[in-house]
Amino acid sequence: MTEDGGATGRPTVLLGISASIAACKAPGLAGALIRAGLDVRTVMTPRATAFVSPLVLEALTGHPCPVEVIPSGPGRAMEHIELARAADLVLVAPASADVIGRLANGLADDLLTTTVLACTCPVLVAPAMNTRMIANPAVRANLARLAGLGHEVIAPDSGRLACGDVGPGRMPDAPVLVARVLERLDLGPGDEPAGDLAGLRVLVTAGATIERIDPVRYITNHSTGRMGFALAQAARDRGARVTLVAGSTAEPPPPMDAVVRVESAEQMFHAVEDASCDAHVVIMAAAVADYRPRRVAEQKIKKTDGPAVLELERTRDILAWLGAHRRDGQTLCGFSMETADLVTNSRRKLVEKGIDLIVANDLSTPGAGFGVGTNVVTLITPDGQTRLPLASKREVADQVLTAVLRARAGR
Repeated sequence: MTEDGGATGRPTVLLGISASIAACKAPGLAGALIRAGLDVRTVMTPRATAFVSPLVLEALTGHPCPVEVIPSGPGRAMEHIELARAADLVLVAPASADVIGRLANGLADDLLTTTVLACTCPVLVAPAMNTRMIANPAVRANLARLAGLGHEVIAPDSGRLACGDVGPGRMPDAPVLVARVLERLDLGPGDEPAGDLAGLRVLVTAGATIERIDPVRYITNHSTGRMGFALAQAARDRGARVTLVAGSTAEPPPPMDAVVRVESAEQMFHAVEDASCDAHVVIMAAAVADYRPRRVAEQKIKKTDGPAVLELERTRDILAWLGAHRRDGQTLCGFSMETADLVTNSRRKLVEKGIDLIVANDLSTPGAGFGVGTNVVTLITPDGQTRLPLASKREVADQVLTAVLRARAGR
């Protein structure tokens, strides 16, 4: 804890605010941090003032909210050093693409970036921008570089953005950010989280599996992990303790109580086998390969003039295993990807695997399936089915979790 934090008896969090529409949420975030027992100081980029007034933050925190690139006035020339010394943790929220790029490359031409450059405490970065921007390879590279420098990147939520697009890019809600700050400061989560899933342990799988052919080739599918991530985030926000088992994904996994990274279907089976032992709810949203090469070549298979034959074998059916080894009181939810006879094929899986709920995706429906921020699904239970309209994957996730709760109540 800093000298300042020691004097007040509270850790000091420096909230850095950059020019994103999500900056309008900064006063609410600052208030939530203060209510969590933290001393909050703020610093803004000059362009962020177009979204929120520094005076609002000063009134909330009781501290000045400096903005100037080069502060002037007596005793202010070293303001970035003083801010850095006072901070026990820095949270840059929202973090624009511009600020992310400058922080990742050690560029410091305003008070926020010079302050972060001078900090030796933990730095958390919460990106907030359009979904196309956050998917841009340059932004992805900068986020990866930040993580490599030791900063923590908090994955954005998915949903409808201010511009009207749907997908990842939303700054996580204040309770999520506050919980992560408290965890990094070793202050504990405080009171038990509120929500209709409070007290439940939820296991979610996400992403694609990779089945290797040789050292350079493999079999996989188009899953990005977005639906699984949305489910994990929604369960976390509704009070559950969440374990996320993630295969190959387009983005880093969001922070959870536990995150397990895997590659192959066999690795995912063992991770689920271990994590499902004490889970109240298991949601298998991952796109697990049905087949894998019978033999994996130790060296790259060389190209020949004739045709090549790849012999495949079945992978383990994780969902069927869960149904056969269900623990008392456990609720099981699977996903079904179909291109024809959606309800018939999905209901057959529901019965054969002995599960409570299956979320059926028709991949031929525009806006559904892989690589998009929306989904169109049918929720199928032993008692009936409900087709949901086109919605963001986060909105679909909340509908799925509500259906899970109904299934648990009907036991």
